[in-house]
Amino acid sequence: MISRQIIRNLSKLNSTRLYSTSWWSNVQKGPEDPILGVSVAFNKDTSPSKINLGVGAYRDENGKPYVLESVRKADKKIFEANVDHEYAPIAGVATFNQLSAVLAFGEDSQHIKEKRIVTVQAISGTGALRIAAQFLARFMPGKTAYVPNPTWGNHNVIFADSGVAVKSYSYYNPSTCGLNFDGMFNDIKAAPNGSIILLHACAHNPTGVDPTAEQWKKISQLCKEKEHFVLFDFAYQGFASGSPEQDAQAVRQFVADGHNIALCQSFAKNFGLYGERIGAFSLLTATADEAVNVESQLKILIRPMYSNPPVYGARLVSTILKDKELTSQWRDEVKGMADRIINMRESLVKYLKKHGSTRDWSHITTQIGMFCYTGLTPEQVDRLASEFHIYLTRNGRISIAGINSSNVEYLAKAMHAVTKDN
Repeated sequence: MISRQIIRNLSKLNSTRLYSTSWWSNVQKGPEDPILGVSVAFNKDTSPSKINLGVGAYRDENGKPYVLESVRKADKKIFEANVDHEYAPIAGVATFNQLSAVLAFGEDSQHIKEKRIVTVQAISGTGALRIAAQFLARFMPGKTAYVPNPTWGNHNVIFADSGVAVKSYSYYNPSTCGLNFDGMFNDIKAAPNGSIILLHACAHNPTGVDPTAEQWKKISQLCKEKEHFVLFDFAYQGFASGSPEQDAQAVRQFVADGHNIALCQSFAKNFGLYGERIGAFSLLTATADEAVNVESQLKILIRPMYSNPPVYGARLVSTILKDKELTSQWRDEVKGMADRIINMRESLVKYLKKHGSTRDWSHITTQIGMFCYTGLTPEQVDRLASEFHIYLTRNGRISIAGINSSNVEYLAKAMHAVTKDN
């Protein structure tokens, strides 16, 4: 008869064998997201003067998240309609897709009239870019995607993970804190014919530097001569200048010039729907029949990716855009957000001068949108955090949305303190 001690020993042995084998011992810890690291450091800081300039979300004058009143009204309408919670089609909510295309391309779009635009709902801007990258990998194999240097960090990863080779073209000029247009133009010209060129439609992230209207025309003509395929990332329509039409200028210029572009839209910033993950991917085609074929392939691509998108954010946006009164209110609200950011840029420069800075800070007001490339060095950024409790990414990018009338002068004093001896 087996003793109890032997049974216990065997049990321990089996237990050890059961848990000693690991399938994931070769998995190493990945690096933390640099923006997440800024928020972590900010949250640990107990100073009452602390400022978080890393977050990529709009904040009101009191530093609080902002819910648009037009969104609140749309939410109430949806609730009172007692809607169901059935699955959306693979391509998403049809009304949302139609209204997204009109918002981007305009009510008089010939492509829309001729049914030469395919639009599918996406999981915000990131999801739209993923659909774009996977579609291009499948139907334009071997092509290289060229992205600006610098660009939003997710661009490179999305293309690479989708099997699309990625290279960069010149964009930012650190000596002027502005656009290196000659470098951009020459790099796009040097790219092999038929390359994929990713462009930020407005409010370039992370620099806030956009080409002028005339420069956009030259880029469009060059891409046409080189037969490049143009993909626009359109995350800030209305949020940059305060005018959805003005912010769509580059997109509509390229379409008018005959480009059958692809477009990735996000409704996170301009509708304040960050957590609803609502976006759209559109692709322009040469014929209506071509559009039908493209849509069928997009559905095949989406089905194993996430099957179909969530409906709530799409219902909110479409409820607003199909109602004239709500659309008017939304336009006023998005202009209000844009105007506050523009005002904070002007106030920051004003206080920098007031406290004795002799540096040229004009780029703060010439750049546009939520983000600003300040020109601060990593060492100066570190000093802002350690001495003044002000947190931003080490490349010197700040989110203007984190500035308000209560902290802008303190920020200006701190920026002057860390730059005055350089």
